[in-house]
Amino acid sequence: MLQYMIISISTCLCVLLGVAFFTLLERKVLGYVQFRKGPNKVGLWGIIQPLADAVKLFVKEKVMPYGSNQFLFLFAPFLSLVLALCLWHLYPSSFNFKFVCWGLLLFFCVTALNVYGIMLAGWASNSKYAFLGALRAAAQTISYEVSMLLLILFSAFVLKSYSWEEALKISFPVMLILLPMVLVWFSSTVAETNRAPFDFAEGESELVSGFNIEFGGGLFAMLFLAEYANILFMSMATSVWFMGSGFLQSILFPFEVLLVSCMFLLARGAFPRFRYDLLMGLCWKSFLPFSLCALCLTSLAYSF
Repeated sequence: MLQYMIISISTCLCVLLGVAFFTLLERKVLGYVQFRKGPNKVGLWGIIQPLADAVKLFVKEKVMPYGSNQFLFLFAPFLSLVLALCLWHLYPSSFNFKFVCWGLLLFFCVTALNVYGIMLAGWASNSKYAFLGALRAAAQTISYEVSMLLLILFSAFVLKSYSWEEALKISFPVMLILLPMVLVWFSSTVAETNRAPFDFAEGESELVSGFNIEFGGGLFAMLFLAEYANILFMSMATSVWFMGSGFLQSILFPFEVLLVSCMFLLARGAFPRFRYDLLMGLCWKSFLPFSLCALCLTSLAYSF
C-alpha cells in the first residue's frame, strides 16, 4: 500500500512538472510562430519561467466574488485538477504497481466527469459571462466526447483490448487502416480540451475569458493545470491507440507524445477561432456519422 501511494504521488508530481514546462514550450512555439522570442529572461532560455509563474499565481491574494457559492467556487478547480490527475494513472509504464485491465472504460467514466468542473466553475461564480461560457463549454464537450469515444472504440476493437498496457505492447499503427480517422480524432481532442481554434469555453472576444473570468491566483492556476494535463494525456492516448511504436516503443513513445502535443500548439498559432454554430454542425453532421461508420465497419469485419 505504501509503495502504491509513493508511485501515485510521484506520478502526480511528474505530471504537474511536465505541465509547467509544457506551458514554457507553448510560449516558445507561439513566439516563433509570431516571429518573436518567447520567455528568455528568467534563467537560461527562460527555463525557470514556469516556476516563477507558479509562485506568482499561488501567492496572490484570494478574491471571492460577492454573492458566489463559496464552497463550489473553491471546489470546481480542485475537482478539475483531481480528475485530470486521475486519468494519468492509466499511463502505460513498466514502473506501475498495479494495472487496470479495463482501463479504457475507466477513461470513459473520468472523461465524462470533466464537464462538471467547468459547469460548477461557471455557475458558482454568480456571473452571467461565466455562466454563458460554462453552458457553451458543456455543450461543446459533451458533443465532441461522443465522436471521440466512438473513434477510440474503433481502435480498441482493432487491437482487441481495453487495456492501455496491452495496446502499447501490440504496437500496431491503427491509423494506417483509416487515415482520415486520425484527423477526426485529433480535431475531437482539440475541441474536448477547449483549445484554439475550438476554445469557445474561453472565447475572449465574446465572453471575456468565459467560465474562468472570476478566478484568479491559485484557483486560476488549478483550472489551467487541469486543462494542460488533459492535453498531454490526449497526446499520450493518440500515441497508444493510433500510432504504435513498433519494437522501439521505449524510444519512440515519448517522441510521439511530444509530436502530437506540439500539434496542439501549432494549431493554436495557425488557425483562427471558428464560429460556434459551425463547430457544433461539424460534430453532429460530419464527425459523428464518420465515427459511427468506422465503428460499424470494424464490427462487420469481425462478424465475417
